[in-house]
Amino acid sequence: MGETPHVSEPALDEQIAAYQREFADLDPQVEQIVSALGRLNRRMNVAYGRQNATLGISNAEWEVLKALVLSGPPYQLGPGDLAKRLGLTPAAMTHRIDRMVDEGLVTRDRDESNRVRVIIEITAEGRGKWLEAMRLATVFEGDLVQDLSPEERKSLGEVLIRLLRRVEQTQPDGGGRMEDLDRA
Repeated sequence: MGETPHVSEPALDEQIAAYQREFADLDPQVEQIVSALGRLNRRMNVAYGRQNATLGISNAEWEVLKALVLSGPPYQLGPGDLAKRLGLTPAAMTHRIDRMVDEGLVTRDRDESNRVRVIIEITAEGRGKWLEAMRLATVFEGDLVQDLSPEERKSLGEVLIRLLRRVEQTQPDGGGRMEDLDRA
């Protein structure tokens, strides 16, 4: 079998022109914004994935470590809380936690005050990987915005936050958790 030829994504203006050709009601300014954000998000996720791979963790594992760090000291959450924060089913969260326990990134223990409750806690190794991932991300993100002035950075940040708030307020899963998973 021959190799599949590499097919690159069309340039953004070509994509928008094709969309306009096929869908006359398209607002090209809106499509430019949405398409650029989508492409930027995909490319950033790939870059973060490469960086995390050098540390021996996946983006999914980094998300768990991040949730634990964001919870504050003592960096513990229950598996159900983690699943909700990450928009995962309980089964998917259990599978992820199993891997991370095996890798020494987190521990899973019974709550001494409530033996029914399970506690997931970041380990020193997990926190070290999270910190190194943050160091790498900070360099990458600084390079990403290096051509923007401080005023442009501030304006872009404010505009993106407004867009994020709009999605969070108007979409049923805008907060990152899908309603159908809450019933699972």
